[in-house]
Amino acid sequence: METFFTAQALTRAIEAIVAAGGSEPAEARLVADNLVTANLLGHDSHGVGMIPRYIDAVLEGGLLPNQHPKATLDTGTLLALDGCKGYGQSIGREAMQMAIERAKHSGCCIMTLGNSHHLGRIGHWAEMAVAEGLVSIHFVNVISHARVAPHGGRDARFGTNPCCIGVPLPGEPPFLLDYATSAVAQGKLRVAHNKGEKVPPGRLIDPEGNPTTDPRYAVVPPFGAMLAFGEHKGYGMAIASELLGGALTGGGTWHYEESSKQRVLNGMFTIVLDPRQLGTAAAFEREARLFLDWLRKSRPAPGFDRVRIAGEPEREMRERRSRDGIPVDEATWNEIVTAADKLELARSRVEALARGE
Repeated sequence: METFFTAQALTRAIEAIVAAGGSEPAEARLVADNLVTANLLGHDSHGVGMIPRYIDAVLEGGLLPNQHPKATLDTGTLLALDGCKGYGQSIGREAMQMAIERAKHSGCCIMTLGNSHHLGRIGHWAEMAVAEGLVSIHFVNVISHARVAPHGGRDARFGTNPCCIGVPLPGEPPFLLDYATSAVAQGKLRVAHNKGEKVPPGRLIDPEGNPTTDPRYAVVPPFGAMLAFGEHKGYGMAIASELLGGALTGGGTWHYEESSKQRVLNGMFTIVLDPRQLGTAAAFEREARLFLDWLRKSRPAPGFDRVRIAGEPEREMRERRSRDGIPVDEATWNEIVTAADKLELARSRVEALARGE
């Protein structure tokens, strides 16, 4: 069973929980806004369902409220940052603000960010850049629990390691490609497990390496492993994210035995580019428009109403959920109010806020 919440009321409820965990008001609001926005866009895997894990990480000491990124190198076009285990929603925002400022001044900025807690939906950071007319490219690794098997292997050896590319487009919303290198984001399997649903074939293997559609093998022991998308191609992208997002940033790579800790650390390698300073702006606008017009003239395949580009499905979902409400399944909501209990925040207060009271 699902309950539907307005974005405003759900944000206030999540904000109260984060604040009870020790975050200052501005940070609590930032975290809540970020998570609820992910739900609005249809990415429930990166939405309010992350709160129970965040609170466990705070209580364990793996997530530190009220931190700010520290620069270990800043040459203008090169920027190296330490996230200090802070909330990724605030660390990521400050890091991107710094990279955007430098890219607008110098034409480009290569930014490395290590040791940040969960950065959430990486598309959020690309959106910040494209809003300023900038191209943004991101490779991210995950130090949490190894959940993805290498191509040709049966044992989990790394995380979902997302990649993201944002490109501003002339006269329309941006191209925004944001995807896990695993066949599906781990959080989507958590959502499926909580709803009691199966997942499509090609996403998971059981502990013996056999294909399975049961999401529990990615959520509760005995664990199997997730698969990379596109066989060796997604696997190669996952390794690139580990090397760039983990090793090159200094944040670390995954090479540990399974841990019971709930913290989720990300490293992010980012390139921010101002296309206006390349001298190709006129050609870019012309060619982007010609290509997109050509692309969209394709006849839709059976089962589709039209051809879309990355970013459009999320914008359509946002419009729908802003109108109809954000669905949260019963199991996920119980986990959220249980997190409030751990902070001695009355669940009745959280539920009242979520109802808009």
